[in-house]
This record gives sequence, structure tokens and C-alpha cells, in this order.
Amino acid sequence: MHLWPVLFIALPILVWLVDGAAPQPWPRVKASAAIGWWFGFGYFLVGLYWISNALLVDLNTFGWLLPVAIPAVPAGLGVFMAIGLALAAVLWTRGAMRIVSLAVALTVAEWLRGHVLSGFPWNALGYALTSPIELGQAASVVGIWGLTFIAVLVFASPAALADEPSETRRPWLVVLAAVGTLIGLAIFGALRLSHTPTAFVDGVELRIMQPNLQQDDKFNYSAKAQVMNQYAKLSAAPSKVRPRGLADATHLIWPESAFPFYLTREPDALAQIAALLPERTVLITGGDRMTEPQPPAAAGDIHNSIYVIDHRAAVLAVYDKLHLVPFGEYLPLQPLLQRLGIVQLTKIEGGYAAGERRQMMPVPRAPPMLPLICYEVIFPGDAVPAGERPGWLLNLTNDGWFGHSSGPYQHLQQARVRAIEEGLPLVRAANTGISGIIDPLGRLVASLPLGSEGVLDAGLPESISPTLYARYGDRIAAGLLAIGLGLVIGRRRRDAKIRKQSAKA
Repeated sequence: MHLWPVLFIALPILVWLVDGAAPQPWPRVKASAAIGWWFGFGYFLVGLYWISNALLVDLNTFGWLLPVAIPAVPAGLGVFMAIGLALAAVLWTRGAMRIVSLAVALTVAEWLRGHVLSGFPWNALGYALTSPIELGQAASVVGIWGLTFIAVLVFASPAALADEPSETRRPWLVVLAAVGTLIGLAIFGALRLSHTPTAFVDGVELRIMQPNLQQDDKFNYSAKAQVMNQYAKLSAAPSKVRPRGLADATHLIWPESAFPFYLTREPDALAQIAALLPERTVLITGGDRMTEPQPPAAAGDIHNSIYVIDHRAAVLAVYDKLHLVPFGEYLPLQPLLQRLGIVQLTKIEGGYAAGERRQMMPVPRAPPMLPLICYEVIFPGDAVPAGERPGWLLNLTNDGWFGHSSGPYQHLQQARVRAIEEGLPLVRAANTGISGIIDPLGRLVASLPLGSEGVLDAGLPESISPTLYARYGDRIAAGLLAIGLGLVIGRRRRDAKIRKQSAKA
């Protein structure tokens, strides 16, 4: 995301490769699809290499998958780039307008990647325009899919410099327009940031506990006492940054899947929480939850959940994760793959069960909160249900699967963009980091670094008025695509008319 200038080289080359594909329509489409697949394979191989770290957590069980998974994930995701380039070839025209063809096609392909087969919009091309944070402010208007369309237009623009004068009269104007777009986005973002300082909700003091717990302990029931003692010790520790302690916190927040046991089935753990919490402090924590079995089932469903717990260890509210991670929390075609000896990374028998719906959670002494567990935060438009406007977003996650890699940083950046899109503050608690407080313009107010343990004390930023994206969702981005498609079709019709007239002559 921070290396976005590289796209000024990569995307023009992509344009020229399509230019050099076979001149006949169908061979051009096939050749362009192959080009797109290889481009996508390389893009995702570099951007998602860290997924292989998850297989190293239990090398005896998953080690054999390393040579399969490392190329398989980029290869599968590369299909969407292949679809995008095939569509671009169908729309291809002469001159600078073919850059618009590419922008329309790749935006459609990226949108499909974010929705097909439960979706995986990680590292969409639009994230290239979210760092520095000034550029990312445009997400409050067009969202990540609108930024994807703009990003392809901007970064592919140098391809026009190789055009013949008969195709593009002033190719330097195309590049100048792209640079002007970047400058315009930066000015818009700088003004938005300068006119909207971070404000905080009165009376809310957050304490985020980042345990930096090893994955072996996260799933080892015998480590129960060790885990609880570490959580209690860290949660009660004095802050190194602010003169605060647990008694000053109104809300203590622990990360996703915090316990190697089912919390509500362990009275001694609940008693330890009750002894830890001051009277005015509420605990918000992740934890696996098993429902009571319903006949004829032999066992209850297991959910990846968030609990709100008061100082008496009474459960005030529960949210069950809605959007589960394929191969991590459940297996597609689970019965078949389990018979073949394949299990999901969490090794829960039968996999996790999905919750029924995403909904706001009431939290004492704070505005209503919308929970997002792990990668639920990466889905634009789906993070906040239509018709609901919480006071803040909460993202509990466990990025410990991915070690010291670019994965946790990418995850954090996508969380920041959700805050910008919705105009809502986002609080993030991660097992190994990066935990942080993000204001509604995506500014990182406070954070704990990756791979460290400690506590983070901070206030809760106030939300701002609903953004254009919060009001209209992806309709603005769809409008940009419609305009781009209309321009491309118009250019193709003019070219066809010219060819027809030339043939008659």
C-alpha cells in the first residue's frame, strides 16, 4: 500500500501488453486473460505471502500444505484479474480511452473478488490511494471501489506517452490530468483533516490489553491459568504513557478468541474477571462460545464471539461472528475435505458456525458499538448495516497467525479506511498487534506496536456526520463506472463509424 508509485510502472506495462495481444477479438480476449492471470498471480504472491506463516503455527499438521498454499492462493485470486483483463480486451479501443476501459474492467473484477464465494477484497487496488492518509480521505465520498477506479486511471496514465499522435494528440495532457488528480485528492484530504480535529466522547476511558500471546497458548486448554493470570496482570498494570490505571478505565478491551476455553463454561475464569474489574469498568472481549445442543445434534454450535461483561461477570451482550474465514474457521465442502484429512487452521471439529446478523451492541457508559471480528472489517459497505448508525466500530482480531509480516499492517490500513468511509471511530484490539484507536478520519490517535505486550489507554473519539459514502454506499462508485463505460462505448462507436467510412472510400 505504501509502495503505490510502483503502479506507475506496472499498470502502463499492462496496457502495452494488451495492446500487443492478437488483433482478432477472440484471440485478444484469451491472450489478455492470460496476461491478467499472470499479473494477478504476481500481485497476490507478493501481497499475500504472509498467509503461509499461519501454516507454520502447527507445522506438523499443516507443513505439507506450504508448497500447495503458497502458489494456490495467488493462483485462485489471479482468476479475477484474468476476468478483468478479458473484459478490458472486449472494451479495448484506441488512444487514451483504452485506459478508461482498463479502469472499468479492473474495478468490476475487484468488486467481484470482494463478493464472489464469500468475498476476499484484501489489498484491492484502490488501497494504493489511501496512504498517505490525505489521499485516503476520498474514500469518504467514493469508497474503496471508487478509489480503485481512480487508481487505475491515474497509475495507467503513462501508457499514453507511447501513443502515436493519430491515437492521442497530446499524451502529456493525460499524465498531467493524472498528476492533477493526485494533487486534487491530496488537497481535499488535507482540508478535510485540518477542518475536523479529533474530538473525544465525554466520560469514556478505554484500556486495550495486547497480550502478545503465542498461538500455541491460544488453543491449549492446559494454559488456562497462565493465560488468565497474564491477562489480569497486564490489564491492571500502570500505563507507560498516561498516568492511568484500570480503575480509571470505563471499558477494558481484550482481543479476538482470547481464551483457550469456553468462557461462560468456566466459573473460575468468570470469578477472576469479577475480581479484576472495578465497579465502573466493563470488559469487552473476544471468546469462543458453544451454544446448548439442540436435538438431534450431539453438541452445540461453536461461535467466534464478542462478549460485553460487567464487574459482576454478568454477560450483558453477545455478538457471533457473521463472516467466517474460509479454511481458517470453516472448510468449504467441509465433510468431503475432512474425510480427506484436511482441517481448518483453528481445528474446531465441524468448523465454526456463523452468526445470524450483524447488529449494534449496547455498551454501558458508551455510545452503541458495532462489532467486527477479524477480517469482517475489510468488507466495504458491509461493515455497517443499512439503517444503523453506531457511535463507534470495534475490531477484535488475532493477527498472531501471520507473525512479523506485512499482513497485520495491511489489516490495520483497511480498518482505517472503513473508519474514513463511514465517518466513525474504530477501536482495534489485536493479540499481537497492531492495537489502536482510530478517529473517524482514519487518523491513528494511539497504538501499540506489532509484537509487543502492554496496555493502551485513550479516550473514544467522537463520530462525525454521516459521510457521502455512508449515505449512498457504492452508488457513487457505480456512477463513475457508468460514466467511464459510456465514454468507452462512445469512442468505440466513433471508431467503428470511421472504419466503416474508410472501407466505403
